[in-house]
Amino acid sequence: MKNSEIQPLLDVMARLRDPQSGCPWDLAQSFSTIVPFTLEEAYEVADTIERMALDELPDELGDLLFQVVFYCQLGKEQGLFDFGDVVEKICNKLTSRHPHVFGSLKEASAEQVKQNWETIKAKERKDKSLHSVLDNIPLALPALTRSVKIQQRVARVGFDWDDLGPVVDKIHEEIGEVLHEVRLDKPIQEKIQDEMGDLLFAVTNLARHLGIEPEQALRQANAKFERRFRGVETLASKSGKSMQEHSLIELDGYWDQVKRNEVHK
Repeated sequence: MKNSEIQPLLDVMARLRDPQSGCPWDLAQSFSTIVPFTLEEAYEVADTIERMALDELPDELGDLLFQVVFYCQLGKEQGLFDFGDVVEKICNKLTSRHPHVFGSLKEASAEQVKQNWETIKAKERKDKSLHSVLDNIPLALPALTRSVKIQQRVARVGFDWDDLGPVVDKIHEEIGEVLHEVRLDKPIQEKIQDEMGDLLFAVTNLARHLGIEPEQALRQANAKFERRFRGVETLASKSGKSMQEHSLIELDGYWDQVKRNEVHK
């Protein structure tokens, strides 16, 4: 990237944060206050890709890049770092983690590259004096994604099952514990929530063993359910009755019809 290509955006950001003539909203922001916007922009990029609306992607990537530039402007104002420091850090990290490209390591397979990447990351964590394999996993990650990272970390030190049997058994065990709490004479919501968390963690572990990204799988399931339910609403509307006037059996029938129509497309 040529410096001239990013400079206009850096100049716009500096102008927005100018103490005399800048934008009051931008001037009021801090590192912590713009984090929610950064997460939102990242999800909008993911949504655009999932919808394959690639004509919208440059715009969404620009919004995400602006978040990076915003952090850099704040860092520059506080004498901590600037955009150049960020670029230097990522370039150094990428070159050090790709010795098969930038170093003396011979040609490697995709699996070898992945293993080498994890080895280098482990060394980096050790150099940072991190005491646990679970250190440095961001708390702000989506819960499913963070579960996968926790499980991946402990698996590297041998705390993992070798086959699917025990993984599936654990899911059945957790379902039983959820139902046990629910069926008590006086169910305690906090206990039910705790057991549901264990169940979700176990299901996430199954997804990891199957090579499935659970966050992505759930996003796809959400989209599929939404698409099909909208189809149910359309069929219900054509019947001349509101959704509430239908029985569950009728609505289930619409649902099955929508599913059949998807198969025949």
